[in-house]
Amino acid sequence: MEVTARSPSARPAGTLTLPDGRTLSWGRTPRVMGILNLTPDSFSDGGLWREPEHAVAGALEMLDRGADVIDLGAESTRPGGGVYGDGARTVPAPEELDRLLPVLRPLRRATDAPISVDTRKGSVAAAVLAEGADLINDVAALEDPAMGRAVAEAGCPVVLMHSRGELATMQERIAFDDVVAEVRRELGRAVERARTAGVADEQIVVDPGIGFGKTGAQNLALLRHLPALADLGFPLLVGASRKSFIGEITAAPADRRLAGSLAAAAWAADAGVALLRVHDVEETARFLKVWAAIAESADGRLRPSPEGACRAPEEVPKC
Repeated sequence: MEVTARSPSARPAGTLTLPDGRTLSWGRTPRVMGILNLTPDSFSDGGLWREPEHAVAGALEMLDRGADVIDLGAESTRPGGGVYGDGARTVPAPEELDRLLPVLRPLRRATDAPISVDTRKGSVAAAVLAEGADLINDVAALEDPAMGRAVAEAGCPVVLMHSRGELATMQERIAFDDVVAEVRRELGRAVERARTAGVADEQIVVDPGIGFGKTGAQNLALLRHLPALADLGFPLLVGASRKSFIGEITAAPADRRLAGSLAAAAWAADAGVALLRVHDVEETARFLKVWAAIAESADGRLRPSPEGACRAPEEVPKC
């Protein structure tokens, strides 16, 4: 069954309710989700955060530098069949939890900031939600029926990401007649799975899955036409940071794709997305401050924040 599109909001603005009653809200400017991969093999930062103490310190530093949400991942979802060769291996649930829990537990004690966990497994989601995780970021969009049950029982937000095929081969046989229309339709089906599992509409976020089973040109088309996906009536998350299509355009390796990542962030922000999932937290947060100041300024005058950065005109007096 295809989801019925709701009228697009006049915002963009919205709120997700976290399991303990805290909220995650956004307005004209997207919230920044900082990526913390607890893996040895992620495409950009594999192995960087393998020690739990180091990972917790890294997450807290991301929050200090402008992250609104921390996204913990303990299984690489690097897609195979393209520039990443065979892609990432599937990690058994016990191994995934062995990586996650030694970081999640002390991080939860150290901060009230929202913590997301990037997992495809319902058993992992249930375990991390019991340990204080706030939302689940599911690249498989509830393919695992246990995931829908875990999310519904916790009453937490869930990100439903679009992809096609198995991770190991999804870049081999890419076939879309109309990538925007088909991604929109298939995200609608994911929303219906969530509804059937008992997930409330107001707790659903959708993600077009940049880089997952798409060509570089198709990734660009999705970014350009994000408003068509927003017409589904659900907040959008975009994760274009350091993706291979940026490397195709710029010939830059993964750790030198900041400029391209910010270009994608600009399109996403202009489309009114709720969340940007990024590696370069501080640079993205600063970019969004300036972007928002330009977008919201009525008279072109620069407004300093108390820290010396610029904020929207109504927030502080004239320089």
